[in-house]
Amino acid sequence: MAMTDEELFLASMGDVVPLAQDNRAQLEKQKSQPTEAQLARREAAQKELDFDPNFLSTEYVDLLDPHDQLGYKKDGVQEGVYKNLRLGKYQIDATLDLHGKSFVEARQALFEFVVDCQKRNIRVLLIRHGIGLKSKPFPAILKSYCNKWLQEIPCVLAFHSALTCHGGSGSTYTLLKKSEEKKLENREIHAKR
Repeated sequence: MAMTDEELFLASMGDVVPLAQDNRAQLEKQKSQPTEAQLARREAAQKELDFDPNFLSTEYVDLLDPHDQLGYKKDGVQEGVYKNLRLGKYQIDATLDLHGKSFVEARQALFEFVVDCQKRNIRVLLIRHGIGLKSKPFPAILKSYCNKWLQEIPCVLAFHSALTCHGGSGSTYTLLKKSEEKKLENREIHAKR
């Protein structure tokens, strides 16, 4: 007489011994706990996030047209100063070229450049971001983010798209605050008059 499927199963499993309850719980604990390597990677990633001094936004930005003119000034900036910046009448002290850089590289480069210029008392910058006609997936992505980022940096007083001879709408004149050193120096010069 032929054995049924159930009988065959029971016959083949006859010598199998179930795991003790403690072993099963221990195996589940081992599976759910991260390895030392995973913990080390998590810790390193968290440190990187905690110590990144770059506060420039990576969130959504309103996209600009590639040929749009950029323009911004904080309250308190005199109209004459802004007009001179807009007309390119100030000497450009430093230039940053962001052409060919990825989003992450451009964000970091712009932040470091502006912070470094502020520390070294450099006041007028030219930032070359390009117009972004061929940028993917949308045109003018980097230009749009530069517009947003420059407004987020506290030491940026004003900025405006450059004259054609300096790159036109693919470049931006940027005016930084005076350092405390320069303010004091200026007061001393004008006090002697």
